Amino acid sequence: MDTTPIAPHTGPTRRRMLGAALALGAAAPLGLALPASAAPTPSAAPSSSTATPGRLTLPTPTGPFPVGMVPLHLRDESRPDPNARPGRYRELMATVWYPARTADAASYPLAPWMTEGALKAFLDDVGFPLPLSLAPLTSSHQGAPVHRSGRPLPVVLYSHGAGSHRADHTIVVQELASHGFAVVTVDHTHDGITEFPDGTVVTRDAAAPGLYPRDYAADLLFLLDRVVDLANGRNPDVDGRTLPAGLPGGLDARNIGAFGWSKGGTGTALALVADRRIRAGLAIDGPMASNPAITTDIDRPFMMMTADFARATNPYAETFWGHLRGWRLDVQATGAMHSSYGDNMTLIPQAGRLLGMTEEQIRSKVGTLDPQRGIRVQQAYPRAFFDLHLRGRHCGDLLDGPSPAFPEVVYHP
Repeated sequence: MDTTPIAPHTGPTRRRMLGAALALGAAAPLGLALPASAAPTPSAAPSSSTATPGRLTLPTPTGPFPVGMVPLHLRDESRPDPNARPGRYRELMATVWYPARTADAASYPLAPWMTEGALKAFLDDVGFPLPLSLAPLTSSHQGAPVHRSGRPLPVVLYSHGAGSHRADHTIVVQELASHGFAVVTVDHTHDGITEFPDGTVVTRDAAAPGLYPRDYAADLLFLLDRVVDLANGRNPDVDGRTLPAGLPGGLDARNIGAFGWSKGGTGTALALVADRRIRAGLAIDGPMASNPAITTDIDRPFMMMTADFARATNPYAETFWGHLRGWRLDVQATGAMHSSYGDNMTLIPQAGRLLGMTEEQIRSKVGTLDPQRGIRVQQAYPRAFFDLHLRGRHCGDLLDGPSPAFPEVVYHP
């Protein structure tokens, strides 16, 4: 029986980081009191094609394809939801991100980083209102047709951390999609913030029965089945949302990987144990703590990108590492901390400088790793991993050992 509580001490949640930042007069991503006329300076953020005066920005993905996206409303009728009212099944919001058809993408609107209701709840949750107009846009075009090359797209699933949301690693997600992957992100309802199509916003309720890493894994396995639906030309959206042209029948259900941050990294590992259809897994600073512990041998590729939960200081990660019997890699970016990974790496420095935070205060939120370098690490390593293990593409020597292109990344044998 899994007795892991809903919020085990597995490092700072996004809410705790936000609350700590408020004590300095700022908050981690987007919880910031910015003047209405403020806009990021060119030196405050990576260049982005989505830069708009008054908005924070996300870096533009580096791949050859524009990115499209479509949200999905899903219902798992095999799982009653103990956190919802009686008789209700587990409902999830997901997003599919994919390479879009170049000729058509620009005519479709750019998607927001979070929906307005979810973003407002996110900011209300930390008690710090921000004008919603300052929230970043993504580089992704909502509903744009899928780029079709004659071969279905390899798929990567994404699981967020405790108390977070499915937009938390948009930098990584868009990077993968711009290089030809379909990425399916999911909100773990009741352990984060999500907004449903009817405007209902669900937040993390500490009084409700907890979500465990195994519940995250169950969400991923349900998502895996929905990928199969899409690959077979079926529409899994419970509201019958119109899907972008080329998405039904456009995914490769035989080439699926998964990654997650923090608690989502642990959930990713459990999903890999439970279902061999997941061919490769990546945990980004995952605590790897579960009760019972993850002691099943895994013969498929697995990579760990660590910071606070490095094997040297985290016995759960060390135990998990010992059960990896296939290809494995453990890397750590010098100067990174738990919150360095994800969109925090670019949003906090931008907003902090606008607020007049000192560099020391900013580093206390995202670590001493230079944000520009941290973004490059997040873009390069997951893509190299999934390129190799889902597409058989060996893109340089990045996964073979220390790379001169990334001197800040340490490889742990």
